[in-house]
Amino acid sequence: RLADEDDELSEVQPDAVPPEVREWLASTFTRQLATTRKKSDEKPKFRSVAHAIRAGIFVDRIYRRVSSTALMQFPPEVVRVLKTLDDWSFDVFALAEAGNCQPVKYLGYDLLNRYGMIHKFKVPPATLETFLTRIEEGYCRFRNPYHNNLHAADVAQTVHHVLCQTGLMHWLTDLEIFATLLAALIHDYEHTGTTNNFHVMSGSDTAMLYNDRAVLENHHISAAFRVLKEDDCNVLQNLSRDEYRELRTLIIDMVLATDMSFHFQQLKNMRNLLTLAEPQVDKSKALSLVLHCCDISHPAKRWDIHHKWTMLLLEEFFRQGDLERELGLPFSPLCDRNNTLVAESQIGFIEFIVEPSMTVCADMLEIVLAPIAPITCNAASVPNNNTNNNEAISSGGEGKPAAETGATQGSATTGGSSTAKNGSADPNEKPNRFKIRKPWTTCLAENKKIWKEQAVRDAEARAAAAAAEAAAAAAAAAAEENETTADGAEETKPEEAEET
Repeated sequence: RLADEDDELSEVQPDAVPPEVREWLASTFTRQLATTRKKSDEKPKFRSVAHAIRAGIFVDRIYRRVSSTALMQFPPEVVRVLKTLDDWSFDVFALAEAGNCQPVKYLGYDLLNRYGMIHKFKVPPATLETFLTRIEEGYCRFRNPYHNNLHAADVAQTVHHVLCQTGLMHWLTDLEIFATLLAALIHDYEHTGTTNNFHVMSGSDTAMLYNDRAVLENHHISAAFRVLKEDDCNVLQNLSRDEYRELRTLIIDMVLATDMSFHFQQLKNMRNLLTLAEPQVDKSKALSLVLHCCDISHPAKRWDIHHKWTMLLLEEFFRQGDLERELGLPFSPLCDRNNTLVAESQIGFIEFIVEPSMTVCADMLEIVLAPIAPITCNAASVPNNNTNNNEAISSGGEGKPAAETGATQGSATTGGSSTAKNGSADPNEKPNRFKIRKPWTTCLAENKKIWKEQAVRDAEARAAAAAAEAAAAAAAAAAEENETTADGAEETKPEEAEET
């Protein structure tokens, strides 16, 4: 499928990326879409600082209380890893190692407890533990290298970072926060390790069931809600009928929006909306964009984490390519393990997909959170060295210094250091414009630089290999020619002898 003329992919010059990478971008991130329905906008609701305290409370304090309640027990090593849960580049691999490869169980439980969802919606702790265990098992069903329980936990943690560290949680109701966390946890439930296009081309039962439309995303939602209908897994059992309908609708909207073929249209719609004089952003669309960005955020994390995810994803692609070879199907882009440009693919992914997505998402967050900036600043700004423990807890950042979080206190609130230094604002800058931290910016730049260096080395290696192959071919041809000449000479000798 080709991109619309108006979307970003059409603006990519043919020589900007290799043809294979462009084909992958086009086949994965574009699709013709019907106009999305409009929903009634909801005015931002002010949230109390107590909610920030609840979200940012230290993990070890939480689990000192756990020992004397009916809540699930956490191994000490898991508690240690979860102390860094607010970090942008949280290491979910370390959590999986500490928690017997059950990151969804421990991280999901911790998040729902942190945000007060267990208490607010009367979720029986045993039921929540059973539900999370079932979801974890579903993620492990197909033994995928990438789309597994670690990916689910990673996306849920990234969503938490956006909710807590930007102050987005204050724009949402408790039910919307509950829906957002659940959507992140189940967004790839029972993923088959193959793409929607593979399901369509191979005519799988799932593609037939969902008529080739958002095949996997429809299955993730449907299968997860079937689990929720079981008595021992129904964490929604104490919601009212209206609460259930609202939560289910929001989860459906969010997970369907993770279909990568909707990417360019989703960004285009949000970008156009933000250009209006007074944009009114629908909460469903805002949260859908947040989840989508978190779903593709690994290139915006620390290099060691990003590189590990990249290798796992490519292995999953290659396994699909092996299946396509067996079925006689053409290779999907990046799925031929013998002919894939790894570095170039990641450069294209960062430049044309991830960077624009994070930019639009950040712009959207700053616009919707501006009206409640006094509250979001309390939750998102970095505490200075003179803050007491309670202030550090309410920040949601566990008292981290600015250097560790990649932002200064001024940049988290007003967007300019000149005002803080001399009291006079830049005349070209809007006064007191609310800004959020963007820890992903540095990571994206560093990762792209590393991949570009790798691309140069790979190109040199390919050129050397091609030259060596050409030389070997030339040598083989020369040897064959010499052998033919020698054979011809041997054949003429008996004839000459007979004539003599």
